[in-house]
Amino acid sequence: MDLDGIVPIIPTPFDLEEQIDWMALRQLLDFACSAGVSAVCLPAYASEFYKLSVDERRKIIALAAEHVGGRVPVIAQANSVSAVHALELARFAQDAGAAAVAVAVPRQFAVRDRDLLRYFDRILSAIDVPLLIQDFNPGGPSVSPDFLAQLHRMHPHFRWVKLEEPMMAARVHAILDHTGGEVGVLEGWGGMYMLELVAAGICGVMPGLGPADLLARSYRLAKAGSMQEAYDIFQGVLPQIVFSLQNLELYHHAEKRLLAARGIIGKCVVRDLRMDLEAWDAEHIDFLNANILALLDGLKMPRCPVSAGASTVVRLG
Repeated sequence: MDLDGIVPIIPTPFDLEEQIDWMALRQLLDFACSAGVSAVCLPAYASEFYKLSVDERRKIIALAAEHVGGRVPVIAQANSVSAVHALELARFAQDAGAAAVAVAVPRQFAVRDRDLLRYFDRILSAIDVPLLIQDFNPGGPSVSPDFLAQLHRMHPHFRWVKLEEPMMAARVHAILDHTGGEVGVLEGWGGMYMLELVAAGICGVMPGLGPADLLARSYRLAKAGSMQEAYDIFQGVLPQIVFSLQNLELYHHAEKRLLAARGIIGKCVVRDLRMDLEAWDAEHIDFLNANILALLDGLKMPRCPVSAGASTVVRLG
C-alpha cells in the first residue's frame, strides 16, 4: 500500500437525535471514492471520534471497509491513551478489512520517547497492516526523526507519520533522510501548507472531506510542477481551511455545512458537547463555502457527483 495524494478524514454524520446517520455515512464514502483521493481515514479527530463510543467506532470502521469495497484504501483510526485499548481497536480494524491503521500520539501529558516507543511497539506487535502515526503537539516538539527511524527499524510496517505544525519543510527533509525515505510524511491541519510541503517531499495531505476533490487536483498539479495552476485552485480553498481551524468544534460546523451545501449530506448536526455557532460565524462560513462552490463551478467540477446521491435535500442548521 502506497500513499501519494489526498487522504480525507470522513466526518461522522448524525441525525437530529445525534445518532449516527448510516445512510449519510455511505454517501460521504461514495463521494470520497469519486474525488480522486489516495485513501480515506476514519474515525479521527475530524470525525468527532472523541464523542463516539467504542462500539460506534467499531461499527463505523466495519461499515467503511465493507462499503468502500476496495475502491480506495481505508485507514482506520484507533486512538486511545491506553495501549491495551488502542491495540484492541487496531486488531479489530485489521480483521474488519482496513488497509492500514492510524493512531495519534497521546499528548495529555509530557511523555518520554522511550515510553512512546514502548506504546507503539505494543500496537505494532499486535497488527500486520501498516501503521500511520499522527502527532499534533502544540505544547512542544512532535516526534523526532531519530524516534521514527528507530521505530521503523523495529517494525517495518510503521510506514507514515502525519504532522500538524508550521514551518514543517525542514522536518520533512530530516525524516526522509533519517529513514531513507521509508517513512512517508503527510501534512494534516487541513492542508494549510500543502504547496510548500509538496516540494519538500510529503507523500500526502490529510484534510477534511468537503474540499478533497479540489485539493486532490491542486496536489496533482503541484506534483507535476504546475505550481501556478495548483495555486490558482488552492487559494480558493485556503480561506475556508484557515477560518474553520481556529477551533476544532468550529471546524465540524464548517465541514458539515460545506458538505450539505454541495448536496452530499442533508443535515449539519454536530454532536454535543459542541460549540453552537454565533449567527455571524454561520454567515461567514456560508460565504466561504459559497466561494468554494463557485470555484467548483468555474472548474466544471461537480458539486455532488451522482455516486454520492445528488437527490439529497440540503437543510443547514
